[in-house]
Amino acid sequence: MNAAKTIETFDVALINDPQSTREADRAQANRDELTERIAQATRQDGTIEPLQGLHFYRISSPSECVHSVSIPAFCVIAQGSKEVLLGSDCYQYDPMHYLLGTVELPIASRILEASPEKPFLSLRLDLDPSLVGSVMVEAGYSSAQRGASVKAIDVSPLDIDLLDAVVRLVRLLDAPAEAQVLMPLIKQEIIYRLLMGAQGSRLRQIAVLGGYTHHIAKAVDRLRKEFNQPLRIETIARELGMSVSGFHHHFKSVTAMSPLQFQKQLRLQEARRLLLGENMDATSAAYHVGYDDASHFNREYKRLFGAPPMRDVERLREAASNFLKSP
Repeated sequence: MNAAKTIETFDVALINDPQSTREADRAQANRDELTERIAQATRQDGTIEPLQGLHFYRISSPSECVHSVSIPAFCVIAQGSKEVLLGSDCYQYDPMHYLLGTVELPIASRILEASPEKPFLSLRLDLDPSLVGSVMVEAGYSSAQRGASVKAIDVSPLDIDLLDAVVRLVRLLDAPAEAQVLMPLIKQEIIYRLLMGAQGSRLRQIAVLGGYTHHIAKAVDRLRKEFNQPLRIETIARELGMSVSGFHHHFKSVTAMSPLQFQKQLRLQEARRLLLGENMDATSAAYHVGYDDASHFNREYKRLFGAPPMRDVERLREAASNFLKSP
């Protein structure tokens, strides 16, 4: 079949399927409205929380990697695109896709597409595990598959019904009185549609007590609280009722990192915060986060952030100063 015939056949298919055309138009209208509403709410680059648990982001230029700790959340981009790195795994998403995160993890992320004319615009809806659990019960999901591990972050296509619920949530900014009543209901709808969608198993596995993902979530919480203490894998595995090899396997399947890599990222991110926010010197920061050897700390810091500690801090402060001076 030649190209002209193929295009003709495609056009006929669209004419014969007006529902698909209407849904495509509806989805585009929703994306346009979402872009406009976030842009109106965020006149300058930065982050705001217009409703509790709902965060808007606006960034006017592509960014370098930013290191942070993720939280359980549902993320949607209205304009632009973004890349999230978890261990050796890379996730890219845009207005046609959403990102779902279900465990607190050290990640790196960067904005890929953004400009002053078309800034990166996105939202993050924080997810309460107890609310996820209650929606699961109402939807008839009493348990998840036991013995399985589900990676804590992934990207999936954003379907029209889920996008529609997101837009209705954002519209509540214009009706603060209604938001008190309607926001919990729309959040429940979003969670329900996530449970029914491509990442339903990810959300269910985190919310229920059962399966190895819950054990790994407990281990993650412990490592986050005790990141500056010596790592005792055997003790953690035994307390979770797992073998050391089994613990390693399931930890990496959820977090994309080994426990040691996970702890290292937490230590280095906290050290960076101390250097930048509390003016601590590199040696003191190294010991504070659990390093016994300052030179070892400097090598690992440079490997993660691309520069030795003090040079990295100077670079960050200079970038912040230039940002504040910009019109």
